[in-house]
Amino acid sequence: MPADVRLAEAPFVPDAEIGAFARAQPQAGGLVSFTGQVRVDGPAGAGDVEALELRHYPPLTLPGMRALADEALARWTLTGLLIVHRIGVMLPGDPIVLVCAAARHRREAFAAADFAMDHLKSESWFWKREKRGGLWRWVEPRAQDHADLSRWQNARA
Repeated sequence: MPADVRLAEAPFVPDAEIGAFARAQPQAGGLVSFTGQVRVDGPAGAGDVEALELRHYPPLTLPGMRALADEALARWTLTGLLIVHRIGVMLPGDPIVLVCAAARHRREAFAAADFAMDHLKSESWFWKREKRGGLWRWVEPRAQDHADLSRWQNARA
């Protein structure tokens, strides 16, 4: 079963993607999805993030995402896997990434989705910058992102 892995240059609707994915997985007992969105930092939604931009290097990005999906499929017995990742400029509240995993049993779906997100957050093929106060600044993965990723080095399903 090949995974559905896509880069999205335009906004996507997570609910529509999740619905289509779920309908294609009648044999699955567990469907797990994670949607990441551009956050608004600050009290009571006042926020200071004006925009987020994700840049990428096309010869590496999609092949790298497909290799990540192949690794997830090799580690867990999945009936389906979907990874959609935005590129370009996004505004607060816009979806950035969607990972859906389907398996006969929930634990494999949870683990596969968690694995994919940990890799996308810290070992991905994207360069991220935020616009705050009218100025752009580059954003690096946090130490916690690297710690999350390290859990998978020797772990199996």
